[in-house]
Amino acid sequence: MSKIIRIGTRDSELALWQATTVQQKLEALGYDTILVPTKSLGDQVLDKPLYELGVTGIFTKTLDVALLKGDIDIAVHSMKDVPTQLPKGIVQVAVLERAITHDILVHKGANFLETDQPATIATGSLRRKAQWLNKYPNHKVVDLRGNVNTRLLKLIENDWQGAIFAQAGLERIKLLPKDAIQLDWMIPAPAQGAMLVVAKEEDTFTREASGKLNHPETELATTIEREFLRTLEGGCTAPIGALAQIKDQKVYFDGVVFSLDGKQKIDIKKEVKLSDAKGLGKTSAEEVLQKGGDKLMQEIRNENSTFH
Repeated sequence: MSKIIRIGTRDSELALWQATTVQQKLEALGYDTILVPTKSLGDQVLDKPLYELGVTGIFTKTLDVALLKGDIDIAVHSMKDVPTQLPKGIVQVAVLERAITHDILVHKGANFLETDQPATIATGSLRRKAQWLNKYPNHKVVDLRGNVNTRLLKLIENDWQGAIFAQAGLERIKLLPKDAIQLDWMIPAPAQGAMLVVAKEEDTFTREASGKLNHPETELATTIEREFLRTLEGGCTAPIGALAQIKDQKVYFDGVVFSLDGKQKIDIKKEVKLSDAKGLGKTSAEEVLQKGGDKLMQEIRNENSTFH
């Protein structure tokens, strides 16, 4: 146990909470650890929407580089921020047990949802924006970037009616308002609510140590969701939602892709035996592509290319 495991993390409050959780779990197993916080490009450039930056892995790239250079031994990520294709030399070693997957609306009074009056909602996510506009076509959705604390502050400072967040993130750092509304109709991002630990492929000591934190059920669910995303070629540039839930030896899968304006929607629901779950994400995505998803994805790519 002589090696000290250096844990790389973004320096936001939520990222540090996640890295500290991993640290505590490793130390409980008898390993020595140290936290190494860094700033990611995604945390530095806040004046542009994510899809305009056109960088896959904008929140993970800095830590990837640190890992490959040998400055850290593992990196801890919100799994939904991680590209479905990991860089050469870096491997997934543990997916921690998942928290709640729902999105929530933080608002300044929710009466506006009962009426037809126009309202302004903030989110930096194309997926949340498209699903919101699909349900509330007369609302306006504005871009919102920054870490959780920054985004909550921006909501207070602006005259928006509300902003959309991941429930797990606000719960983890104890900032969830009591009156927040759970958006149980909104399909979450693939791997939302899950934390991922990655390490260098050649580092067997660290891989073995961190592998002990893996939660097999969460690993299976997130694998299905990310496979769905990868087959649709989503990255962070398309409004794609996916959720796999495991109950009573069965996997229940919901997947969806929207047009950027939320007007078009192609979704899929599946229920398979746990023993038949392999490849479920891929086959579900292929069905969506056949149902018109390929045309929709092409339109989204064309619209996105005008930003770059």
